Amino acid sequence: MIRRAAALFLAALLPLLAATGQARAAGYRYWSFWEQDGTTWTYATQGPSLLRPADGAVQGFRFSVSEDSADAAEPRGTADFATICAGTPARDGAKRVALVIDFGTRADAPSGETPPAARTACARVAPDATTSEALASVAEPLRYDTNALLCAIDGYPRKGCGEQIAADEQEQKQKQEQEQEQRSEPADGGPSVGLVAGVAVVAVLAAAALWQVRRRA
Repeated sequence: MIRRAAALFLAALLPLLAATGQARAAGYRYWSFWEQDGTTWTYATQGPSLLRPADGAVQGFRFSVSEDSADAAEPRGTADFATICAGTPARDGAKRVALVIDFGTRADAPSGETPPAARTACARVAPDATTSEALASVAEPLRYDTNALLCAIDGYPRKGCGEQIAADEQEQKQKQEQEQEQRSEPADGGPSVGLVAGVAVVAVLAAAALWQVRRRA
């Protein structure tokens, strides 16, 4: 009986330990590069300095923290080529590349920095231009490290490049961001949690006072 109880205890404990180990896994803070196929984002298999997009291509960049490409956050928004490049007419001897630049969330931001709002841009560049050249034409300054890894777009972030981030640090920042969003949400007209709790306390005190009166009577 004791052995069976011990086995059941270990069986219940192992998933919890595994989950704890996964929660502590580290990620990396970096700019990921994406290509749009219709309405779907696909993680690019080539770097922006190597890929030479065709005229009419839609490509995206997203700043975030992730372990690898499998769980990387894709650019937000649904803008397509026609929308992004509506104000940039075609021109002979040039191509147009629609770019979606998503600076990420406050939880992904390095300490002391606030991500700019996401934006789109239409780059009109030479027919053989790379994505890096298209990006540089609309979002300078860009910053790269010695291994040609894209570190900053439009000067964001000011420093750092692909640094490793502890999971508990990321979780804490996400929690802080959620709390800030909750505080900034407008009231919906219903009673607040604090008000409900206050009413409950008053009701308990009133009931206690009534019980004391009846007991003395």
